[in-house]
Amino acid sequence: MSHAENRGEARVDALVSDLLDGKHRALARAITKIENRSPGYRELVSRLHAHTGGADVVGITGSPGAGKSTLVDKLAKAYRDAGFTVGVIGVDPSSPYTGGAVLGDRIRMASNVGDMDVFFRSMSARGQLGGLSTATSDAVKALDAFGKDKILVETVGAGQSEVDVVRTADTVTVLVQPGSGDDVQMLKAGILEIGDVFVVNKADMDGVNRTVAELEEMIHLRDNPGATLDSGHHGVDAGLPKGVSEHDGTHGDTHGGGARDEGADGSEDADDGWEPAVVETVATTGDGVEELVETLAAHADYLAESGMRERKARSRYAEEIRQLLRNDANALLKEELDRRGGAEALAEAVADRETDPYAVADEVFEPLRECVEARRGEE
Repeated sequence: MSHAENRGEARVDALVSDLLDGKHRALARAITKIENRSPGYRELVSRLHAHTGGADVVGITGSPGAGKSTLVDKLAKAYRDAGFTVGVIGVDPSSPYTGGAVLGDRIRMASNVGDMDVFFRSMSARGQLGGLSTATSDAVKALDAFGKDKILVETVGAGQSEVDVVRTADTVTVLVQPGSGDDVQMLKAGILEIGDVFVVNKADMDGVNRTVAELEEMIHLRDNPGATLDSGHHGVDAGLPKGVSEHDGTHGDTHGGGARDEGADGSEDADDGWEPAVVETVATTGDGVEELVETLAAHADYLAESGMRERKARSRYAEEIRQLLRNDANALLKEELDRRGGAEALAEAVADRETDPYAVADEVFEPLRECVEARRGEE
């Protein structure tokens, strides 16, 4: 090992030690290293992995303007008031030019300013196609290893990039606004399938009952594709998550949710899955935040009791392995492509009918295939 490599390993050792000792500066440096994919970041994440698994990770997504930042701020405060430590990652997958401003500009995230037990950090795509969800997952591991009890991952939108990011969470929370019929319909295209809790924020606006009813109908049809459903408001009788009590009032109502204990015929079913809850909040005033906290806790309990937490973790790790292999293979193939003159030069040869795309792909991939086959022969 070279002197430079020894120095690099010593720096990683010191960083890991300081992070595990609870030093926030080390946590910030570790996440910067992870986000920038700086030399030694893989060793850093590998070393931290053994210390993870203790945090509840909540992904929060939804269309811009739904009030995610305000709600995240109130959630963080509620968790702190309950004695939990909190980590917040704000993710901006939209542009490589926005840098770290996603949380830096959120002055309204002011409830927890000065509280060292609430750690806010922004992350951006920085032009890394497909790498943001991996970097976010690694940053979550750093917060988890540090000892944060609750980790909130907020995205700026609800597109495919955001869906990939929130898949790193144990519980996925989707925000919509009242009267946003187009937004509710958009959920059918993707994020509806992964939402565990749906929050109708700004519930003091007109249209809240209709939005809640539409969400509940879509959730019911998702879980029962052959069912027909009255489009009216189903109310709290649809079933509450464990630990969530019925209450009066127009805001903060919880609809649906909880592990479904009965089958369609009324027979008991120990675990028929989690039926997503619909919660109403007014984040600016804090209305409904307590009920949302209880619903998130109910989902965490369901994950633990049903064994889904472990199954979801294994599924995430499997996808992470596949993503890392794709990234590494792509990097190797890009180097080989560049060595052969680049894609543009090879495309010119294809256009001139001197070769074809399949032949080019085979030629570029051949060295990697030969290496893999040679290693297999040695086993």
